[in-house]
Amino acid sequence: MNAVDIINKTKRKIKLAEDEIKYLVNGYTSGEIPDYQMSAWLMAVCLNGLSEEETVSLTLAMRDSGDILDLSCIEKITVDKHSTGGVGDKTSMIIGPAAAACGVAVPKMSGRGLGHTGGTIDKLESIGGYRVDVEFDEFADIVNKTGFSIISQSGQLCPADKKIYALRNSTGTVDSIPLICASIMSKKLALNADCLLLDVKCGTGAFMKTPEDAKKLGELMEKVGIAAGKKCRAIVTDMNTPLGCCIGNSLEIKEAVELLQGKVKGRLYDICIELTANMLELAGKGTIDECTAMAVDAIASGKALDILKKTIELQGGNSSICDDVERLPRAKYTHVIYAPRDVEISAVDAEELGMASLILGAGRISKDEEIDYSAGIVLEFEIGDKISMDAPLMTLYSSCVSDFSEAAYRAYNALKFRTLTDGALT
Repeated sequence: MNAVDIINKTKRKIKLAEDEIKYLVNGYTSGEIPDYQMSAWLMAVCLNGLSEEETVSLTLAMRDSGDILDLSCIEKITVDKHSTGGVGDKTSMIIGPAAAACGVAVPKMSGRGLGHTGGTIDKLESIGGYRVDVEFDEFADIVNKTGFSIISQSGQLCPADKKIYALRNSTGTVDSIPLICASIMSKKLALNADCLLLDVKCGTGAFMKTPEDAKKLGELMEKVGIAAGKKCRAIVTDMNTPLGCCIGNSLEIKEAVELLQGKVKGRLYDICIELTANMLELAGKGTIDECTAMAVDAIASGKALDILKKTIELQGGNSSICDDVERLPRAKYTHVIYAPRDVEISAVDAEELGMASLILGAGRISKDEEIDYSAGIVLEFEIGDKISMDAPLMTLYSSCVSDFSEAAYRAYNALKFRTLTDGALT
C-alpha cells in the first residue's frame, strides 16, 4: 500500500477501502506521508468527491488519531450541538443553559473565530476571568453541577484534523463537502456525547451559501453520526442576515444574557427555542411540541440564566455580568451610521458585516492576532423596517480603531435599500 496508488484511485474515481484511508490519515499524521502527497489527494477529493462510505471511514480515522473522551462520569444523557458558523451566532451560550435547565447535560468544546465568523471561545473570553482551558475532570465536574460547560478544544483530540485542516487552508482545498464533514464530525465524535445536533448555517454569512449545499452537508453529517452509533440530527438555519442585532464578542454575550433575561425576542429567540427543542427531543425528553414548551419555560422562568451564571462562576468568570451586562468590556470609540434618506431595509450581506467587524478588531485574520473584545456592530433595524432619514442604521464599536472610515464604508455597503417617498416605495 502506498500514497501514490491511493491518490491515483481517487483521481480516477475508484472507491478506496477503509484500510487505505486509515493508512493515508495515520501516515500523514505521523509525518511518514509528506505534505505534497496529501495535498494531491485532497485536491483529487475536491474535484471528484468521496462516497458516503469513504467519508465515514475518513471521519473515523481522523477521530481515532487522538483521544476519545469518556463521558460516562457525567450523570445525565449528554447532548452536543455544532454550528457550521456564521455572523452574530451566539446560540451556544443560550441553548446550552436552556437545555441543561430541562434535564440534559451539555458538555461542549468550541473553537476560536477565523475570518468573518466569530468563535464561541473568543466570546466567552470577553467575560473577565472566564477560563476556557479546563482539565477534563474539572470540566466533567462542572457539567455534573450545572448541566452545562463550554471549554476550548483539547490539543489531544483529532490531531489528524488539525494537521489536515492547516494543509487544506494553505492549498485551496477547504471547499469540499466530504472534507468539511469529516473535519467537523471527527471532532464531534471524539467529544463522544450521546446525542448530536448539527446546525447547518446557510446564506451570505455562512460557509454554505446555497440551500442545496447546506442540505447536502447536513444530510452527510447526519449519516456519518448515525453510522458512528450516535443519535444525530441536522437542521438548516438561515444566515443571510446576522443572527440577532449584535456582532462582536462582548456585544454578543450581552445579547445572549439579555435574551435569557427575557428582554430579547425575534429571530434569535425563535432559532434558540427550535435548537433547544431538537436537542431535548433527541435526548428522549418528549415530542417536539413538549420539548418546545420546555425550552420556552427554561428561559421564561429564569432557570437557564441561573445555569449560565453558575457555570461562569465555576469557570472563574465574572458572573455578575448576568445581573448587569454593563460590566462587560465597553468600547472607547463609537461611530453611528445614519440613514441617508427615507428607506426600507430590503437585504443585508451578513458576510460583509462580519468583515466590517473584523476591521474594527472583533476577529482575527491570522490565528496569532489579538482580539478587541469590545469591538463590533449593533444593528438598529430588522429586514423590512422602514427607517427615516438621519435615523441610526447601526453603531460601530472599537477600542483599537478610532478612524472608522473603512469599516463604516464596508458596513454601509452591506445594506440594500429601497427608497421611500412619503412612506411609499419608489
